Amino acid sequence: MAANANLSPFSSSSTISKNSSFPLNSLPKPFFSLFPKALPNSSSFHSHKSQLTISCKNPISDLFSTNRTDPKDEIVSSFSDDDDKPREECGVVGIFGDPEASRLCYLALHALQHRGQEGAGIVAVNNHVLQSVTGVGLVSEVFNESKLDQLPGEMAIGHVRYSTAGSSMLKNVQPFVAGYRFGSVGVAHNGNLVNYRALRAMLEDNGSIFNTSSDTEVVLHLIAISKSRPFFLRIVDACEKLEGAYSMVFVTGDKLVAVRDPFGFRPLVMGRRSNGAVVFASETCALDLIEAKYEREVYPGEVLVVDKTDGVQSLCLMPHPEPKQCIFEHIYFALPNSVVFGLSVYESRRAFGEILATVAPVDGDVVIAVPDSGVVAALGYAAKAGVPFQQGLIRSHYVGRTFIEPSQKIRDLGVKLKLLPVRGVLEGKRVVVVDDSIVRGTTSLKIVRLIKEAGAKEVHMRIASPPMIGSCYYGVDTPSSEELISNKMSVEEIRQLIGCDSLAFLPFDSLKKMLGTDSPKFCYACFSGNYPVMPSEVKAKGVGDSMHDGLNGPLHSVDGGRVNGPREKEIDRLHQQTKI
Repeated sequence: MAANANLSPFSSSSTISKNSSFPLNSLPKPFFSLFPKALPNSSSFHSHKSQLTISCKNPISDLFSTNRTDPKDEIVSSFSDDDDKPREECGVVGIFGDPEASRLCYLALHALQHRGQEGAGIVAVNNHVLQSVTGVGLVSEVFNESKLDQLPGEMAIGHVRYSTAGSSMLKNVQPFVAGYRFGSVGVAHNGNLVNYRALRAMLEDNGSIFNTSSDTEVVLHLIAISKSRPFFLRIVDACEKLEGAYSMVFVTGDKLVAVRDPFGFRPLVMGRRSNGAVVFASETCALDLIEAKYEREVYPGEVLVVDKTDGVQSLCLMPHPEPKQCIFEHIYFALPNSVVFGLSVYESRRAFGEILATVAPVDGDVVIAVPDSGVVAALGYAAKAGVPFQQGLIRSHYVGRTFIEPSQKIRDLGVKLKLLPVRGVLEGKRVVVVDDSIVRGTTSLKIVRLIKEAGAKEVHMRIASPPMIGSCYYGVDTPSSEELISNKMSVEEIRQLIGCDSLAFLPFDSLKKMLGTDSPKFCYACFSGNYPVMPSEVKAKGVGDSMHDGLNGPLHSVDGGRVNGPREKEIDRLHQQTKI
């Protein structure tokens, strides 16, 4: 894929403050707590639990006043993606103090590739000049040796992005670079702002010109019009106007800044390499790859400023409520070898499977997983149930979306293009299939069909998450609530639709009980419909050009040929009932 290397312009007609600057270290000492160059060693990620509260006796917001708005835009119609799984929006990384910063950033983005596969970018700082390379495609497609040679310097930030395909994709690839009166700033953002449209309308009314359709660009405009000094206070000023989820890394000519929203919806961790280089990343798996030692999370509501003069300095963005971290990071998004929100993702998923085996046992001959995200939960289920785990479905990792549309029969072959059944494992067996979630139900329907066609005697679906009834507004691309099958059907109706012999979800109460004292710190809006930050705007899907394939697409695109006669009529009845 082609990539570009340039200094991206940023336009705004707003006036910049002429207030005199003051040095970072002149701020009152209670606002800062300098971290030592090496924090106490954590013997095991599995046992580590970060402290998710920090003192806000002297919040940084006390340094200056802001006029917060409470806009309520009209609800706009939402659209949904063709995929039948939630999609993480992106992953971010930031590195300060290493002569190979851009190359380390490149490697860290490889580790975060699962968080976004349709765009990638790096901004590096050399002699106070910000240089960027961004492109559409995987990290390995966007970058090569010559591109990385264009990114010298000891400081860099990077981003991997998920979005729908389309002609406007490239201009929305981050990190964004903006030039304004006092210099340049680059930003990479993971999350979603629920008041984006209101903020953009306000800025456009004041003369700002937008180059992208990304909510992240709003942050750059807010920084540009802020009258606060020094620069990091502009970031704080901007963040105080934001509502929703944001884990962001910024670079200027001499500073790296990491910020996390007061609820801590999306993850962001800090580590350090043996040479003292400071690293921020969405997941600890990125730290592991570049041999950076995990130190701690960036706390909800915290700003971390890194420069050569003062090292790493911490301050509180604003007093924050109880954290509401995304539970789906542990269910689906994060890699199993990561530690997210202080908890091992592997151990969480294994526990989900064990709970399912306890609360929803079934007589089976073999346990299989829907790869790859269902594997660890399936291992937990098999161990607890005493039923052998085997690899009954093989996923091809060389197939993306299949852009074929000639007939339903051809589209259905897309299932076998992505998932291949192992007949020797499945034939004549009572099969327990463990998956991480059911969204629209289309994927589950096709997987059950595939397994039965391979000769399975019975198929029992076990889902390692509660039923999803609410859409996410905090950085996860999910369908609207009206399209979520669990919001329209009972468990029994879903079972009938997808054609399995039994179906059970992870009970919501059991999930919270497993998390113990950490339970109140998680966001469960997709399972409960209770939103920590009420969205005043409904998500709008970006314009895309993807077609349905064998695993993805609406239910009405799936024929009823799996079972003859009454079964087809039942599927048709449920289609009409749910209007999906």
